[in-house]
Amino acid sequence: MESIVSKMVLPEELHFIIENTKVIFAEDREDLFKLAMGKKKADFYEVYYNIPNMGKVVECTVARCKNGVAVNYTDPYMRRRDPNCMLIADDYPTDKETFEERFGYEFSKMRQETIQWFSEQPEVMIMPFYTGGKKYGYPSIVIAPPNAAFFAASLGDLQEFIPKDEVPDNFEPEAILYVAPPFRHTHCNSKQVVVHNRTEKIHEVFSYNLYPGPSAKKGCYGVLLTKGEKDGWITNHSSAVKVTTPYENLYTIMHEGASGGGKSEMLEQLHRDLDGRIKLGTNLVTGEEYHIELAENSRLEPVTDDMALAHPDFQNGRKLVISDAESGWFLRVDHIKHYGTEIQLEELTIHPQGPMVFYNIDAAPNSTALIWEHTMDAPGKPCPNPRVVVPRSFFPTQKGEIVEVDLRSFGVRTPPMTKDHPTYGVVGLFHVLSPSLAWLWRLVSPRGHANPSITDSEGMSSEGVGSYWPFATGKMVDQANLLLRQIVDTPETRFVLMPNQHIGAYHVGFMSEWVAREYLSRRGNARFRSDEIKASKCALLGYTMKKMKLDGNYIPRTFLDVSLQPEVGQEAYDKGTAILENFFRKQLSQFMTDELDPLGRKIIDAFMNGASVEEYNEFIPFKSIY
Repeated sequence: MESIVSKMVLPEELHFIIENTKVIFAEDREDLFKLAMGKKKADFYEVYYNIPNMGKVVECTVARCKNGVAVNYTDPYMRRRDPNCMLIADDYPTDKETFEERFGYEFSKMRQETIQWFSEQPEVMIMPFYTGGKKYGYPSIVIAPPNAAFFAASLGDLQEFIPKDEVPDNFEPEAILYVAPPFRHTHCNSKQVVVHNRTEKIHEVFSYNLYPGPSAKKGCYGVLLTKGEKDGWITNHSSAVKVTTPYENLYTIMHEGASGGGKSEMLEQLHRDLDGRIKLGTNLVTGEEYHIELAENSRLEPVTDDMALAHPDFQNGRKLVISDAESGWFLRVDHIKHYGTEIQLEELTIHPQGPMVFYNIDAAPNSTALIWEHTMDAPGKPCPNPRVVVPRSFFPTQKGEIVEVDLRSFGVRTPPMTKDHPTYGVVGLFHVLSPSLAWLWRLVSPRGHANPSITDSEGMSSEGVGSYWPFATGKMVDQANLLLRQIVDTPETRFVLMPNQHIGAYHVGFMSEWVAREYLSRRGNARFRSDEIKASKCALLGYTMKKMKLDGNYIPRTFLDVSLQPEVGQEAYDKGTAILENFFRKQLSQFMTDELDPLGRKIIDAFMNGASVEEYNEFIPFKSIY
């Protein structure tokens, strides 16, 4: 242990902890998973802490399975990310709530108590890793109690774990993640709290809970966003996939959106019925199902799942160029409810190349964890956020690949829409957006209908600028300006808007984006003749397809233009667009500051003044119509 520590350049707080307790370093990934099963190497154990005035508090259980470990939280609240968990502790510019604003005192006191708590533990675990990858990322360290080794194993797969013997000389962390679960109860009213403390040299993240979503996943994302904000670049909140069509056309789509917006699903093959047909949607009023037939699927090669590093070293002045900012993916599997739904992922998780960490999956000790066996939040109510951490190396894809993006799509979860119940579910199968409108959608990033990934999913709310705002530490207007510059500087990348869950009165799930993906990749350039598209009745939706044919199947116009559905009609459609426009008006007003890019101000002013679809085309060159 001394030889490893001597290789590192550590702050005095870590030296203080190391000098007062025993430190465990993982030899390799296999050793990480041995540690994840606890000191006694049991088949099942409770992760608990003795809390003053509360006694023994069990945070979660860990079961050893044939294909990894299954982690289950005792409190359903801990099975999803609390969107209000992030707090800022420093004095750098921020629009986020500060620790002092919420708790009434400076974080320095709690920070010192946290360091002291670690120093008093019999053992602590330290794991070095790279946030964002070795080449373009940042040296980092996580420190946690040994019974949270499953958390470290997840982080080691999500980012780039550094085995004990591969720690380089003069390893100096630029980010440190402190995991101190008892403080959730002793200091944070039993809520999820993740505190970011940006110092001159080190970005500290204090995780006071054991669900990895807000910290091991999004906390590290916050580190990348903070670093990029200083140097003028973005880690986009997106998946990306290289699509090879049956005609051998190669097309790369980057899909952005709030949590639940279909990022991971963009990497999946479309689901077929047992007879091979594709159910595009089910009418919720009439019960009618609409099917299409597709002779052959396109071949998919995932590039990113959630975090796309748009580093300035990649850019070419034509198309956006990205690489994966993660070494593993935190995949939600709520849509996999039985065997045979997603064959590739099922096989990969049942017979993995190595052990994996499963969250909110009901698995008995020594069984095989099955991704369709979801833990129940209550009798008859399965947890909506079952997850599995899959190392990138387990996928048949190229790690570290750098790709040009042909098309940027934006996904939004839309509710059902009918005459009797008008909602913002007015989005058709897909809409062609000008760059200016694409920017507006990224500023607002509607969180959408029935979000499975976070704790407050009722009604319409905003995920915030870029859809990554919940993880960013700085100012919204700075990120808005960065997004605008990114769009302006990549003129050959096109934009579309895609809904999921519902198109008007039809329930579609994620089939809408899968069908749109197959169609757009077959077209190849996302450029449309003026007689193929029309200005949408709602200007925010850009252009609507007049007709669409996929592999000989004509898609009904009612899926392209929701106002044409008899269950909706023009009057209800107008009410729905008003809901959407009013929501945008409220969200966009907060960006109108002196710090906003002048071009951005013109675009938002145009929206506020009721601009037409065509007027948005004047702000940034729009090359999707000829």
